[in-house]
Amino acid sequence: MVEYDPHRWWSYFHYLRGSMVKEIVGRVLLFVVWSAGVVAFSNHVAHVGVPPTVHTLAGMSLSLLLVFRTNASYDRFWEGRKLWGGIVNETRNLVRASEVFLGRTPLFASLVRWTAVFPFAASASLRGQRQLGPRAGDLPPEAVQEVLKAQHVPLGVARRMSAVLDEGRRQGLYPEYVQMQLDQNVQLLIDYLGGCERIHRTPMPFAYMVHLRRALILYCFTLPFALVDTFGWVTVPSIFVVTYVFFGIEEIGVEIEDPFGTDDNDLPLDTICENIQRNLLAFLPATGTNPEDRSAA
Repeated sequence: MVEYDPHRWWSYFHYLRGSMVKEIVGRVLLFVVWSAGVVAFSNHVAHVGVPPTVHTLAGMSLSLLLVFRTNASYDRFWEGRKLWGGIVNETRNLVRASEVFLGRTPLFASLVRWTAVFPFAASASLRGQRQLGPRAGDLPPEAVQEVLKAQHVPLGVARRMSAVLDEGRRQGLYPEYVQMQLDQNVQLLIDYLGGCERIHRTPMPFAYMVHLRRALILYCFTLPFALVDTFGWVTVPSIFVVTYVFFGIEEIGVEIEDPFGTDDNDLPLDTICENIQRNLLAFLPATGTNPEDRSAA
């Protein structure tokens, strides 16, 4: 995600990163060249201008379609951010509450470390990867390899977290109802990840996407014919402005509809995961890894 100051205007005017310019420049230049050809043909070969009424009406409908497209994509983006906010909250709640019952035991250190790698496993899963983050080395290598070989890596991590909570009950540190309450946080982590997977695996309906793009291409392709009589050679910069605005809006919707990737405008999942890890590991003594903690994991 691109960090910026919303109060500043001109300092970002020349930015290319995150502005969709690189993604749409080819399409925009294609239609600019096409419009120049239409104007030249109309001036020197044969008149090809048409009344602009149809394009005026179609432009309003196309604008509404683009607005709906962007709003639908932003809803997905914001829901993804809320789900990751829930992951932040539940990891903190789990460690905070379990500290009271587990105390400074090897089980508590194990739970903290497994909880700290869950966000990394979740974000990697959403990106089609399998990894547990930079602090996976604090966990037993055999357990890490077993989790990484699981069909669903974040679920494998959650099973480890639940197993630690169950071991605490078996050791008599708390009764069964406390275990159930603590495990509720683990369940919510899986629920939030499931919500992210729903967004990730459900693209915008194909019919809507293809209809919008067909309408957009047809509109921009025929627009020079509606402008050439009125604007002459000014049609060329006019087409540049119209295509830049329309294709830019459509591309923004494409980029943010699945906000869990690594595009410039996606959610900063790496930063969120690192913050969660720092928050949770702060519960542990800053004395390095205790061999007893590793064996308890």
